[in-house]
Amino acid sequence: MTPVTCGSCGARVHARKSSWEQTSVQWDADSVASCARRRMSPHGTGVTTSRDVPVSLCLDLRDSIEAAVRRGALPVLDE
Repeated sequence: MTPVTCGSCGARVHARKSSWEQTSVQWDADSVASCARRRMSPHGTGVTTSRDVPVSLCLDLRDSIEAAVRRGALPVLDE
């Protein structure tokens, strides 16, 4: 797992890219507290779907992870 910091809120998570399609993210208490999207969701885990199911998703963090891959800071393991 590689540390990645969100360019929007500063939350620092650990991420792993197994492939271009698969990303694993580990959140700790500090990163959850830093992420406004996760704090604002009803479940504290991310945005919710139309069925009110929690999803661990932050679009800003996703963009930061993709940027880390592009600059070579986060490897894609299947390459």
